[in-house]
Amino acid sequence: MPKVVDHTERRRELAEAVWRVIARDGVAEISIRTVAAESGWSSGALRHYFATRDELLAFASELVIARATERIRRLDPPGSLREQVGAVLAQTMPLDAERHIESSIMFAFLALGLGDPALARVQRLHFSGMYDLCLHLARQLVPGGPEAVARRLHAVVDGLSVHVLAGHLSPEAAAAELDAYLDELAG
Repeated sequence: MPKVVDHTERRRELAEAVWRVIARDGVAEISIRTVAAESGWSSGALRHYFATRDELLAFASELVIARATERIRRLDPPGSLREQVGAVLAQTMPLDAERHIESSIMFAFLALGLGDPALARVQRLHFSGMYDLCLHLARQLVPGGPEAVARRLHAVVDGLSVHVLAGHLSPEAAAAELDAYLDELAG
């Protein structure tokens, strides 16, 4: 009987290999060859799933978005509305090892998207999804004027995330800054 291959799972395994290479060596080191070596596959087998490096990177980034979205959907945080908003936003920030890798990948796409329209699409998907989340949360937290609040909230979360990724803030300090900002918004 022929072996049944789960193509979705194979693509996910390859995306996770991309994440490991980015976490270890940086996004500049991503190639079909380096991901094939990391995954234990041949370059030819990998090309069966992704014809180009950009396809592979785009899928890896889209999978990060999907994972974070699913993690937020499953979240049922206790506490006040303000605490719940903080718990949701914390899922998008590099506050632990898994989310650090995810944030590294997403912010790498900011630079990659500047020179590549296909990767810019993924970068826009990430930013529009994050803005939509901030808008939804702002509407719950601050009645009136939520678009301006959502833009600022998005900027604060992204700014704190960049500071953690750059080593200027610890994850704990970034979480404390987010809490202080949310306390100000909630009044």
